[in-house]
Amino acid sequence: MKITSVGHAVSLFLVITFLICIVWGLETPPSLHMHPAWQDLLPGFEFGTLPGFLIGLVESYLYGWYIAILFVPLFNFFNRNSSAQK
Repeated sequence: MKITSVGHAVSLFLVITFLICIVWGLETPPSLHMHPAWQDLLPGFEFGTLPGFLIGLVESYLYGWYIAILFVPLFNFFNRNSSAQK
């Protein structure tokens, strides 16, 4: 499994999810907002501000790479070991 493919895929997944939640927050009443969860997960994110939005986008993308950097080597290690046992 290639780390670059997984890194970009997971990063874009998180960015798209972040964007959907922002649009949801703009279109729904405050009782249905998702931004409190994003504020807990993304340091510096503040709903309704341009700097907060940009920080959220960048951090979402970076979290995707963090996941890929940890996941791909682990997957490759365990996949190689399971293939050798067959």
